[in-house]
Amino acid sequence: MTNETATSRITSDLRKQIQDGELGPGALLPSEPELAREYAVSRQTARTALQTLEQEGLITVRARRGRIVRIPPRRAVRSSDRHQEEKDRAILSERERKEIGEAETNFGMSIADQQFTATYDIINANEELAKALNVDLGTPLLRRKWVSTDPKTGRLLSTSVSYIPKSLVESNPAMLDANNEPWPGGTMHQLSTVGIEIMRIVDEVTARMPTSAEAQAWDMPSGIPLLICRRISLDEDGRTIEISDAEYPADRAELRFITPLEPWPAPPERTN
Repeated sequence: MTNETATSRITSDLRKQIQDGELGPGALLPSEPELAREYAVSRQTARTALQTLEQEGLITVRARRGRIVRIPPRRAVRSSDRHQEEKDRAILSERERKEIGEAETNFGMSIADQQFTATYDIINANEELAKALNVDLGTPLLRRKWVSTDPKTGRLLSTSVSYIPKSLVESNPAMLDANNEPWPGGTMHQLSTVGIEIMRIVDEVTARMPTSAEAQAWDMPSGIPLLICRRISLDEDGRTIEISDAEYPADRAELRFITPLEPWPAPPERTN
């Protein structure tokens, strides 16, 4: 039996045990020496088989434990329904908004259950941002960055960055202060305090491979791309108020966009 055939046999056997549930999430896999003895192959052949399963995202390496079956990460669901939900919350009283909580979490867990950080700064629009926001090059922008991690696992849950022309929001100094985060009711309510109502939101989704640092921060297996979700918020005049970029590993994200459709007009009555 060739090394390639032996590698394929080990990989196939372990893959089937994982898929059938014989080796459940978090289960410890046999070590390289154990596999080498069991299949009468070299340790290098056993290592190659295990590396193949790592590349497929089925197993991962844990310090001081060895290779284990990968535990599925918490799935984020990003739905277009959330935009209307956030807008509805913007007109509630402060008490009601605080009771309901933050509108933008996608994990079935509150902001209070996450390790959440927000940083604000002012930057000048580069060519790409100026074009996206339809403003002049160098226009001051309020940049807001949000990062959430799971305090139990240390895993990155979400990261996003938002850009708003500073001139649109500077009449309310509270909007320029990260200490006010998380803002009950989210961005929709923040904008309402400066007389802006969002009337249309466009979601654009692209993908790219992560950098090594990003893959490590997200605990991503090799071969998994990052989904980049750009949200473009427009007012009733079609003016772009905000663009927001969020990142999600493709193996733990569900993007659900609902598009309401207008009914066809009733057909005219037929006459004989």
